[in-house]
Amino acid sequence: MNFSKNVLLWVIIAVLLVALFNLFQTSSPRGTEAPVAYSEFMEQVESNQVRDVTIQGEQITGHYTDGRKFSTYAPPQSSDLVPTLRESGVRVSATPAEDNVPTFWGILISWFPMLLLIAVWIFFMRQMQGGGGKAMGFGKSKAKMLTEKAGRVTFDDVAGIDEAKQELEEIVEYLRDPQKFQRLGGKIPKGVLLVGPPGTGKTLLARSIAGEANVPFFTISGSDFVEMFVGVGASRVRDMFEQGKKNAPCIIFIDEIDAVGRHRGAGLGGGNDEREQTLNQLLVEMDGFEANEGVILIAATNRPDVLDPALLRPGRFDRQVVVPNPDVLGREKILKVHMRKVPLSPDVDVRIVARGTPGFSGADLANLVNEAALMAARKGKRVVTMSDFEEAKDKVIMGAERRSMVMSEDEKKLTAYHEGGHALVTLMCPEYDPVHKATIIPRGRALGLVQSLPERDRMSHSREYLEAFLAIAMGGRVAEEVIFGREKVTTGASQDIKMATDRARRMVTEWGFSEKLGPLTYGEPEGEVFLGHSVTQHKNMSERTAQMVDEEVKRIVDAGYQRAYKYITENRDKLEAIAQGLLEYETLSGEELKTLMAGGQIRRDDDTGGGTPQPSGGRRSSVPVAGKGKGSEGEAGIGPGPEPQPGT
Repeated sequence: MNFSKNVLLWVIIAVLLVALFNLFQTSSPRGTEAPVAYSEFMEQVESNQVRDVTIQGEQITGHYTDGRKFSTYAPPQSSDLVPTLRESGVRVSATPAEDNVPTFWGILISWFPMLLLIAVWIFFMRQMQGGGGKAMGFGKSKAKMLTEKAGRVTFDDVAGIDEAKQELEEIVEYLRDPQKFQRLGGKIPKGVLLVGPPGTGKTLLARSIAGEANVPFFTISGSDFVEMFVGVGASRVRDMFEQGKKNAPCIIFIDEIDAVGRHRGAGLGGGNDEREQTLNQLLVEMDGFEANEGVILIAATNRPDVLDPALLRPGRFDRQVVVPNPDVLGREKILKVHMRKVPLSPDVDVRIVARGTPGFSGADLANLVNEAALMAARKGKRVVTMSDFEEAKDKVIMGAERRSMVMSEDEKKLTAYHEGGHALVTLMCPEYDPVHKATIIPRGRALGLVQSLPERDRMSHSREYLEAFLAIAMGGRVAEEVIFGREKVTTGASQDIKMATDRARRMVTEWGFSEKLGPLTYGEPEGEVFLGHSVTQHKNMSERTAQMVDEEVKRIVDAGYQRAYKYITENRDKLEAIAQGLLEYETLSGEELKTLMAGGQIRRDDDTGGGTPQPSGGRRSSVPVAGKGKGSEGEAGIGPGPEPQPGT
């Protein structure tokens, strides 16, 4: 507000000065006298048309005989002027010539450009002394103080991450009653680092602290420190902590701190890195010679592996609070929070929705509730029903339906057998997650897919589970080969092959599932040069070992292929039944697939040949859907997002 007032004041002053300048430049100092030439004036004198004149230096003013005024200037050394006027009977009077002493307005006009430059200079100097949001305030912090008007969030709005919330509630309690902890010798943590995948609620936790703590709360992004000018980042860090000290006790929140806190020495080249200077200043401010009592730093990141070790040590970030994806109870609590403002139908069971969304983050659940509300509104409903949540879940997991996409009959038939192969092998592998749905309706970038949903949250994966995954991934390719022949196999299985190869390689190099190579880790994780350590990373295995790894990967994938081939060739009639069901109905539920596997017939009340059944109690898989898709050049497209990998 003060900044706006200052700008308005200077604008008004500048406008007034310009107006005065124009006024006095354009105004005439001679009044209303009509100027005439000296020769014309002398002719009028000789013809007795001039009544009187007043001589003031070289200027001559007077009146004609008819009363009109005139003015002119006499040339230098015109000695015959006065005698000529007297001979013509003109009344002559004289006044002293004005001294060339400048008036106030003359001085003002002559000094106006200089005064304007001085005013502009003062304006910019005041701006440089202001905060980071003002002109030329490059070295000032861009941290913003949150107020209740900025959308107050409290701990009541945070659910599903009880342990992380408890850690931060302790900090708020310390700020409210520090004596409770100090009498036992306890000290408040100087820094808290929130670590977790995207969308789990790290920033929401920080906002809830701002809503709960009765202390100033500053927020800034990690990318706000470094600019194009050298030294700006370090200057902003200093200014941020100076603001914190002035408002202590206070909390400073840095979102996405990995933008400024990455490993020093990472990347190519040996030049001076502005980001490293910013990080060094941050390290000094957090725990240097000068104490920052009362300034608590909270930061959030989803890349703790790239942070500098000096930043993570106790004394700077004393606590690392992990904010994971919620479990089934956490998802239920989060859904209840997001459903507060949504009118729900009595048939909506939050527990069923929570069980059907394992692996969902808090942001995913918020998006699910929003999509369900939008679908209900699109249909003109007054409340959101369970079927809306089922459709929204399918849209979030598998992508939006593309019913308008034109597919040839041959392509549709091939897709049906491809997805039928995935579904059949899934049903033949009881150690894998139960099949939830199979469809040949294009969704997202996939032409069709089979979705498996776990019955519970999986924290780890067994060997038989992974081997079943490989067989299921090969099921679509095998079905194409068995039904249409090796020459008619398409590129639709490229994504399946990619996932199977990646899974088999991790089984060999990370999880020790190869008897030939044993329980050893082979190879280093290959990260980006500018995100991780230096460029000198190397694989810790020989060429012979690398060849053995490739041989084991091929053996494991081939075993999955042979297993899928065995299931499909022995149950070809069941594959035909599933494919025909998909061609007729386009989408089959897990129960309907089991009915076809048992030799039964599908019975639907709305036998419309394309309806989408809504199985109750559906559950989302943490495994990518094994589906057939096409990219821009006919290759298989990428299916729904990557899964949580076993062992991670």
